[in-house]
Amino acid sequence: MFHILPFVAQRRQRSGKYAYCLRFPLSYAINLPIRAVNRILIVENCRKASLRTISVTKIYLMNRPSLYFTSEHELFRQSVRQFIEKYVVPNTEAWESERRIPIKIFRQMGEQGYLGLNFPEQYGGAGADFWYSVVFLEELARCGMGGFATAVSVHQFMAVNHIYKAGSESLKQNYLMPAIAGQKVAALGITEPDAGSDVSAIRTTARRSGSGDFVVSGTKTFISNGTYGDFITLAVKTAPERGQAGISLLVVDLDSVGITRTKLNKMGWHSSDTAEIRFDEVCVPAENLIGIENKGFYYLMESLQLERLVAAIMAVSGSELALEWTLRYLHEREAFGKKIAGFQAIRHTLANTATEIEVARQFVYHTGWLYAQGEPVVKECSMAKLYASELQKRTIDTCLQYFGGYGYMEDYPICRAYRDARVGTIAGGSSEIMREIIARIVVDAVEYAPVYQTR
Repeated sequence: MFHILPFVAQRRQRSGKYAYCLRFPLSYAINLPIRAVNRILIVENCRKASLRTISVTKIYLMNRPSLYFTSEHELFRQSVRQFIEKYVVPNTEAWESERRIPIKIFRQMGEQGYLGLNFPEQYGGAGADFWYSVVFLEELARCGMGGFATAVSVHQFMAVNHIYKAGSESLKQNYLMPAIAGQKVAALGITEPDAGSDVSAIRTTARRSGSGDFVVSGTKTFISNGTYGDFITLAVKTAPERGQAGISLLVVDLDSVGITRTKLNKMGWHSSDTAEIRFDEVCVPAENLIGIENKGFYYLMESLQLERLVAAIMAVSGSELALEWTLRYLHEREAFGKKIAGFQAIRHTLANTATEIEVARQFVYHTGWLYAQGEPVVKECSMAKLYASELQKRTIDTCLQYFGGYGYMEDYPICRAYRDARVGTIAGGSSEIMREIIARIVVDAVEYAPVYQTR
């Protein structure tokens, strides 16, 4: 069991100056004057391959008070950033070219405790507050590789979350705990060739056999972690005649007899593993049912709020990263005898972009605060996902334009970001669906009630 949190920053008096001691047993400890810590945080990685810069706009670094983050959160941010700079960023080109992420990176992240931030210690998690997850997701998005960020976030915040919230103790021991440790990779199976945003239209069925176990048949598509994943949290029709009220969730081992996995070729997210999975009379033990039979649709609808909040957090962070790349380039590139950053039209456009990013960030943080308080946030999460994903698409399009022809070259990360961002307004509920959900709440006064506690 990993005990990486709380990351206690112990205030120590040393010659009139304070120092912070970070308890982080599985990686390294920082025991430095705060000034030295700040110097570490603003170190830049100037390699052309990544063109990444370390943002100095974070609240902690600017010595501005925060409603959400403490100094402990920001020390944790540095640990995540250093891990990604060491183990992820140098492998970007290789993983993108190979179109897969090595399984060992999940184990490495599990060893650091990153995959269990939002789960209790009894299952190997950290039992940390929600803002550690926000920090983790922001830094994850800053790797500049959308496929990797998606693979990890689907595993941690979407696929296994259902097991933790509604699964039996046996499921938690056999699937949740290995997932937290990075020993098993999880996928989430909802979308089908003929059923995307309309979850109630899925056709994959699970009928009872004579022994009481389930027999699953059907096809899922666009499944992240689908070919190298170890198990999948699967949405199935256990009572097809009942429509959405007949959907259940099962945990299915992906090496089971009768499963065929086909890797899909995508526009972006090249490093992530996305598959179409066929289930042909696959036997699943009855004890692999998550929660109450035929209540799966309602579990999914509630958990989609976290999925959309996660997407919004990473979209804002990704937008900020693209802006940083662009500002760096504009301050180096000259045209007509002066830096491109000096042209008023460009300056004002980027001023608008920076404003929109900051507005999005604050709304997403507010939504995260409401979520952490246990408040119903269907409206806010839908708004956050809609606004942030559309913003990321606009931001990266604008930024690529200012790179000129270089922005169209694969050697520049803005090109990859452009490809990766396009799916943001589709995955996890399209922008059109987000608008419809918001309209139902705002216009039709529809109310959504939580369901997990009714188990």
